[in-house]
Amino acid sequence: MARLPYLEVGDLKPEDQELLARGINLQKILAHSPGATRAHHALGNYIRHGSTMDARLREMAILQVGWLARSPYEWSHHVKIGFDFGVSEDDIRKLIAETDGEDTDLAAIDKTVLRAAREITLDGKVSSETFAVLEAHFPKEHLIDLLVTMAFYNAVVRFLASTEMDVEESYQPYLDQFPLPE
Repeated sequence: MARLPYLEVGDLKPEDQELLARGINLQKILAHSPGATRAHHALGNYIRHGSTMDARLREMAILQVGWLARSPYEWSHHVKIGFDFGVSEDDIRKLIAETDGEDTDLAAIDKTVLRAAREITLDGKVSSETFAVLEAHFPKEHLIDLLVTMAFYNAVVRFLASTEMDVEESYQPYLDQFPLPE
């Protein structure tokens, strides 16, 4: 059960009601602060719709953060979103295997992106070695977008955990299909 009530459109001032356009629990909690909601939407929308970063790799990085954080909300939402942007069930199984230290046949850049997401999540920064590989592969714009994405979603999973946000029923099948470890 979430630590704060989920707001509905009628709970908000008329000028803030558009903040609940998607109607997901994340927005329903964030809407307690309309300013924070707008800021969150701005960066989240840029990451999903404005960035020129490869969408599949972006989602793989977000999934890695969600997996490491053991965030049911983030993981379930981005399994679904990942599917929408080209992440396969096989990719998810390989992400889990890579996290467990197993070698997979993922492309080298996929492995490097996952390693970067693990490093920034667990160590607070991407290592020099991993950064050098990313810098050699990506234009600087993509590199920055990847770093911003990983940092943003590390903040998101901490917010989700702190508010104890519930997974919506419509996203539960994704969590059931790929359950988080205990």
